[in-house]
Amino acid sequence: MESSRAARRNHRARPSRRRPLLYTALATVAVVGGTAAGTVYVKAQAHSGPVSSSAAPSASASASGSGEATVEPVARPTVDYDALLAEAMKAVTPAGKQKVSVAVLDVDSGESATYGGAAYDTASIVKVDILAALLLQAQDAGRQLTTTEKSYATTMIENSDNNSATALWNIIGTADGLDAANKKFGLTGTTGGDGPLWGLTQTTAADQLTLLQQVFGDDSKLSSASKSYIQGLMGKIEADQQWGVSAAADGSKWKLKNGWLARSTTGLWDVNSIGRVTAADGHEYLIAVLSKGSTTQNKGITLIEAAAKAGVAAFAGSDSATSASASATD
Repeated sequence: MESSRAARRNHRARPSRRRPLLYTALATVAVVGGTAAGTVYVKAQAHSGPVSSSAAPSASASASGSGEATVEPVARPTVDYDALLAEAMKAVTPAGKQKVSVAVLDVDSGESATYGGAAYDTASIVKVDILAALLLQAQDAGRQLTTTEKSYATTMIENSDNNSATALWNIIGTADGLDAANKKFGLTGTTGGDGPLWGLTQTTAADQLTLLQQVFGDDSKLSSASKSYIQGLMGKIEADQQWGVSAAADGSKWKLKNGWLARSTTGLWDVNSIGRVTAADGHEYLIAVLSKGSTTQNKGITLIEAAAKAGVAAFAGSDSATSASASATD
């Protein structure tokens, strides 16, 4: 588009093609008030002046006798994503003593939702937290991870090796070290397990979503190098552990860590999954799904995968919420 200065030069160079200026009423719109809910009131004051035909106002307004035009207030629509997630979770059917909690964040929009606020055993998903705490401690000390620490980290995340987890649990200072790191990360409902029992760390789905934001988000206490390191390991999970939140992904577009634990006191299973997926709608989602009370590991996997699909369906706004329905009764 030509500037007005360039346009004037062209008019002077071609006087035979000059045309009279068009005069029309301009609506000068000014915001005169607003509400916290997003309702905006505007008033348009009419006056005359030279304009091009493209400058004519397109919005409709009703003119008063005084020559002023008013525009009706318009409230911005709000979406209750917690309600949408709760509705989508109606398609998921826990069986017997099963319980499940889900937290989802749409990375593209920044919107999030949580279903269920109870605390659950972490089982092996705490291994992501242990590694994040180790990296934060190393950053604060101005050092890199040692070769031994890197070896432990690889087998702990990719293979879910428990001995490696115990070694790093001790290096970070067990529960005290984990809790100190989590305070910096912004977790408020997570408590490290007693003594060597890192798998009995207590957490909520909302807290795991906060942890995932530290691992994958921009506003993080972890450096870019630390985040990339964890993400790389979470993208190389061994084949027989590639289940859980990956069920909501478009093919292999996922990074995750799963946890599973049969409680000796009840014989029932804790089955959890956390990670980032790219769904069929093209959006990236951070998802945390926690469960307990399954009679078998496979029934727990069925439950959390159905919950992960329902969580994405709630944000995708598609009819796939009903297709995510699955009963854990097999």
